[in-house]
Amino acid sequence: MKLSRRNTVLLFSFIGAAFLVLSGFLIQSKTETAKHKYQNELKYQHAFSELVSDINEIDMSLQKSLYATSPSMILSTCTDVFGKAQMAKMAMGELPFAKYRLEETSGFLTKVGDYAYCLSKSASNGKGYTPEEYKNLVTISQVASILSQNLLSLQADINDGTITMKELSGSADKLGSTDDSIIPESLGQSFALIESEFPEVPTLIYDGPFSQHINVKEPKVLADLEEIDADAAVQAAAEFTGLRPNVFKQDGDSDGSIPQFCFNADVDGGSLRVCVTKKGGKLFSMLNSRNVTAANISAEEAIKAAKIFLEQRGFLSVKESYWTLNGKTIVINFAYVQDGVICYPDLVKVAVALDNGRIVGFESRGYLMNHTKRSIPAPAVSKEEAQKKVADSLTVLSHDMTLIPTPGMNEVYCHEFKCEAADGRHYIIYVNADTGAEENILVLIEDENGTLAM
Repeated sequence: MKLSRRNTVLLFSFIGAAFLVLSGFLIQSKTETAKHKYQNELKYQHAFSELVSDINEIDMSLQKSLYATSPSMILSTCTDVFGKAQMAKMAMGELPFAKYRLEETSGFLTKVGDYAYCLSKSASNGKGYTPEEYKNLVTISQVASILSQNLLSLQADINDGTITMKELSGSADKLGSTDDSIIPESLGQSFALIESEFPEVPTLIYDGPFSQHINVKEPKVLADLEEIDADAAVQAAAEFTGLRPNVFKQDGDSDGSIPQFCFNADVDGGSLRVCVTKKGGKLFSMLNSRNVTAANISAEEAIKAAKIFLEQRGFLSVKESYWTLNGKTIVINFAYVQDGVICYPDLVKVAVALDNGRIVGFESRGYLMNHTKRSIPAPAVSKEEAQKKVADSLTVLSHDMTLIPTPGMNEVYCHEFKCEAADGRHYIIYVNADTGAEENILVLIEDENGTLAM
């Protein structure tokens, strides 16, 4: 069919208009992409500047800390280091390098911050450096200075245009390579080299969660026990659960800090997973996956059932502390008690189904890691003296003698005061039984689902 002249003109007009609209859309899209890219580069530039600034301030504060002789000055300088380390990690997380696993830089910031925090905590109790702490501080300060100099050099290259953020981001692709030739010469002080030539950080042994002694700490319960094979492990699983050995099927091993044999069994309408330590054949954990849909017993009845379960398996001196509800299952924390002293590090967790009161979960990591027969002296600080540390606005409801864990998996002997504030909220105040210093404060979060201590 032949189009009329008028229709032909209209058709080409529509095509032209569509082309113009499409061109406009593509131009706008390209502009938006360029704008987004520019905004990202600005964000990376800002984050990098923050990182350089924070690490430079860490360097300065560490240098000052080497010459601090009073606890108050140690507290001030080490608190600065801790705060700047946290800020540096936040800035680092904004950079495109984060996904490339900058383990050395990130690990150093974590360790130096945590170490400084522990030193500041010690200083708050009027203590100075030990010779070992000072030696570590000197080495850490040297590492921080090298890191700061490298980053300042890299920032100078960025500021004078030698390196752009785009080039810097692209160089991150090469971080895992050992071939120096693929790293541009202009990136000699880039993150790639900063990582590959990171100075050696000393082994830090201190009372903190990132202390390297934690990685090699041996479970005290298992220390003198012999290795067992899988046959002995399945027998131990059967004895603990009251089931026949032949219902268990081995389901892999766990080779973490406490190596285990793991087994599965189909029981009670669910799958039961049991893990037994390779050393000594102690039950590490048990979990029944069956669906619990009803609550026919009270929390008190469940706690009683859990305690009987533990006593039948040799846990004769334990006391329940706090519990939480997980659906229709209650999880109860039990701590070992020696000579009237509650040993919170020796923790055992038991889960009870509220429909029939049967045990559906068990975990003994804390107990295996920490339990031992301790020599616990009489407290150097009396209850009456310790109670003076409790705020006047709190009413003391109860008192116990306790051992509480520290972040570095050590223990502190404490008076424990459970208290109530005027608004009805509950708190726990821990006072060091040797020094009389206030050791810790916990807030009890209590509702219909149980109690959390935070």
